[in-house]
Amino acid sequence: MDHALRKLASRCAAIAVAVGGLLASSANGREFRAADTQVADYPTVQAVEFMSRLVAERTQGRHRIVVFHSRQLGEEKETIEQTRVGAIDIDRINAAPLSALTPEIEVLGLPFLFRSNEHMWAVLHGEIGKEILSSLTSHGLIGLTYYESGARSIYNSIRPIRTLADAKGLRIRVQQSELQKAMIRAIGAEPIALSYGQVMTGLSTGILDGAENNWPSYVTTNHYKVARHYTLTEHTMIPEVLVMSRKAWDALSPDDQKIFMDAARESSNYMNLQWRAWVERAREEARSAGNQIVETFDRRPFEEAMKPIYDEAMRNPRVRELVERIRAVK
Repeated sequence: MDHALRKLASRCAAIAVAVGGLLASSANGREFRAADTQVADYPTVQAVEFMSRLVAERTQGRHRIVVFHSRQLGEEKETIEQTRVGAIDIDRINAAPLSALTPEIEVLGLPFLFRSNEHMWAVLHGEIGKEILSSLTSHGLIGLTYYESGARSIYNSIRPIRTLADAKGLRIRVQQSELQKAMIRAIGAEPIALSYGQVMTGLSTGILDGAENNWPSYVTTNHYKVARHYTLTEHTMIPEVLVMSRKAWDALSPDDQKIFMDAARESSNYMNLQWRAWVERAREEARSAGNQIVETFDRRPFEEAMKPIYDEAMRNPRVRELVERIRAVK
């Protein structure tokens, strides 16, 4: 009997030590791993670095964020899954690859949805934006904030695009999203879904004729050196989303959760200020390289070509409701 009691006491002591260690670890803080596919000096990477500094300062050094940029932790599709299971703590991801999770996120990828950049931010900073972020919670992700991603336009190495006829038959890379594939088909081109890191190889080898992205991505990836025709279709304004693993979030105290959320939102303002300068630099670099920038053309046929996409998407009552509310935002 004494032996059994001693054995039980020993086990209890071991459990107490283990629990005490966990509590001490929680009290002392930890290092959070963040993923980004962009290069080290890209605005989104710098924004999460800024967030890390705020978190470290406000937790007296207990917590900090280490950013793994340049696809070190994988392409976007891979990092989403790793974040959902808790292998990655924080992930900067474009909304398009997240669209398979919820209809709310899918809405953000609808073409020609936002009238302007100002209209988009009025939506994202309001109740609709909060609802869209909240829709991720049941999928193992906490939506922290949005980052600027500019307007996406089409570029290619074959010919300038001024009409739908010019786009016909071109092999255009799209993000891994059914909605984005449908959009490219709607203008008569052939969508090819490739990961971000494979696009340059595709363009250089002729597997791709072109792609679609914002000004900074067009230039920082060197795509502009191969695909010299850039048409300002500005067909989508899909924001970046900063998400946190729900497992990592739930392990934080309420006070620390507030610190992370506030720091994330402040990092969004920081990033958006940087973004404007990046857009201007990228635009000037492409122009200086002699690239053909098509700014003046009739955009209406491109918009009208998207009607079947809206007809299909708005069969979902939730999508219809959000689209109508977004269009009503002044």
